[in-house]
Amino acid sequence: MTSWADHAFFYHVYPLGLCGAPLHNFAESPVQSRLNTLATWVPYLQELGVNALYIGPLWESSSHGYDTINYHLLDRRLGHSADFQVLVEQCHAANIRVVVDAVFNHVGRQCFAFTSLKQLEEKSPYKDWFENLRLGQRNARGDRFTYEGWKGHDDLVKLNLKNPEVQQFFFELVRYWIYTFDIDGLRLDAADCMDLDFLQALKTFCKNLKPDFWLMGEVVMGDYREWKLDAITNYELYDSLHKSHNEQDYHRLAQTLNRQFGSSGVYTKQGLFNFVDNHDVNRIASQLKTVAHLYPLHLLLFTLPGIPCVYYGSEVGLEGKRLRWSDRPLRPFFPHPQNLNEAPHQSLRRHIHQWSSLRQKYPVLMTGSYHTLHVEKQLLCFSRTLNAMQIIVVVNQSSTPRTWAPSPQEVQHGKWQDLLNEEIVHINGVTPLTIHSNWGRILLKK
Repeated sequence: MTSWADHAFFYHVYPLGLCGAPLHNFAESPVQSRLNTLATWVPYLQELGVNALYIGPLWESSSHGYDTINYHLLDRRLGHSADFQVLVEQCHAANIRVVVDAVFNHVGRQCFAFTSLKQLEEKSPYKDWFENLRLGQRNARGDRFTYEGWKGHDDLVKLNLKNPEVQQFFFELVRYWIYTFDIDGLRLDAADCMDLDFLQALKTFCKNLKPDFWLMGEVVMGDYREWKLDAITNYELYDSLHKSHNEQDYHRLAQTLNRQFGSSGVYTKQGLFNFVDNHDVNRIASQLKTVAHLYPLHLLLFTLPGIPCVYYGSEVGLEGKRLRWSDRPLRPFFPHPQNLNEAPHQSLRRHIHQWSSLRQKYPVLMTGSYHTLHVEKQLLCFSRTLNAMQIIVVVNQSSTPRTWAPSPQEVQHGKWQDLLNEEIVHINGVTPLTIHSNWGRILLKK
């Protein structure tokens, strides 16, 4: 059974960065409606071919957004909650779904429940809300108790998601988000650290409220099927995509694709959220050794199984590398999409629009089965098949043109329409097919 997300092209926005918010939030600071900046981006997203926005974190926090203070208020650095209501309405009017970050694994130290614990300690009604809490022993922050932080970060206090009160708090929160903002889904931050029973209960609760509500989990490693969510972040493919180009060897990628999507693939029935970068990893233009590989890599993103997502600015080759103590270079300020016009790879944006349009026009590229046809170090050929329709994709990451003469066992001989290069090609097993450097072909049987 397919969902709207199977037909989605996501655009990922980190709003605190894009809207130019200060690094730190202070309670005495006035509310600044910076989120209104995104109104100018909605027509741009439509033009690019985007039909789903993943945005977050949004809620009141101390600094980077994942140290939540208040889940019911838009971060004062972004604006009032009404500003987010307006943004969702604008997106929906443009046929763009909206999925928000849900940080349910941990809270910031200024969250009401943790503040109560610091003040009342064993008398706090929230003392059972936190994971591995031990009273009577001072921690590094001077509190008279110890607790578990997400991956050792004591400013991110891990919640006890087995606690029915914590569960109910989040269920009612999601009800509020859906009824107040009409959001279409959640991206569950740190899902790979969360209680699986809680996630299933949350999924059931959300689907009962809104049957087509979509839940995507952030999982870096593991068997993605374990979480039983609508989709999982495909870090395995992310890793293979850039490494196969940097190593100039598509065999690594082909192995990943066969394992995930081949005839015996483990994820043929599991939704996967595909990306080449995001707010936590180096920009893909900074990750690749050869910048021209931006083109075959993104061509693959839009023709492989899974749901493609582009992180804001990467459609024009923005660069950015993580610093030792900061991800700020990955999350730049862009008050208007016109600011992207000075970026180095304007043609990449045009091609992404072309590829997203082809993906929408031919459902086989969204939900068709996958089969590897041919793989060389710098050449990868695969088919996507849905009912009677078949599309062949050929990608060349070499700096020079490459040729491929498919056998009848690989590809049916005859006339094929090249949707990418707008020409008719004849495949006969004798005359080789030329694939231009750092480019490809998308072939549809005539």
